[in-house]
Amino acid sequence: MPQDALPPLPSQIHHAATIAGKKPLYFTYAPDAQVRAVIAAHLGLIELPKLVLKGSFAPKGRGDVLLRADLTAHVVQPCTITLDPVASRLVGSVSRDYLRDFAQPDAVEAELGPEDQEPLPETFDIAAIAIEELTLALPLYPRAKGASLDPVTAAPAGVAPLTDESLRPFAGLAGLAQAMKAGATHADKGDDPSGDLGDKSANPDTGA
Repeated sequence: MPQDALPPLPSQIHHAATIAGKKPLYFTYAPDAQVRAVIAAHLGLIELPKLVLKGSFAPKGRGDVLLRADLTAHVVQPCTITLDPVASRLVGSVSRDYLRDFAQPDAVEAELGPEDQEPLPETFDIAAIAIEELTLALPLYPRAKGASLDPVTAAPAGVAPLTDESLRPFAGLAGLAQAMKAGATHADKGDDPSGDLGDKSANPDTGA
């Protein structure tokens, strides 16, 4: 089903003004089966048997808000190879700092600074946060048990196809080492094809 034909994603709004500088807001977001089915359809899941985000928004100072929560989910995705169902259990923690005086970092600061700081919004959408964290936690390449990709060996006519072995680092050096070893072994035996390295001094009985 096209994304624009799907039902809208759920939302659960809380105003930041009710939290900043006041008391913590404790929450548990656990959508019912109907809502989970909508979320699963938007994320391309076969099924979403469980989704729970439990935590709190806590005030810090005069205007900042800290989000600390735990995410638990059970998901069923199609295998990237066979499309068979692949079930996964996801567990993770969520930590975000919403700052009233947030300053947009430059490129260097963004690279080295904390990744969980954001400007303080007017509202918090707990459902949107749960869906975003679920999306980040999903396995990128779910694979059913026993599923594997066949090696690709296509190549133009007259050209040897590339294989995983030939693409490995130092594969050429390994082949050269084997060839040199075989050559050295042959050279050692060249003066004595029979392999007999015994004493070749003259026979005393011949008077030589």
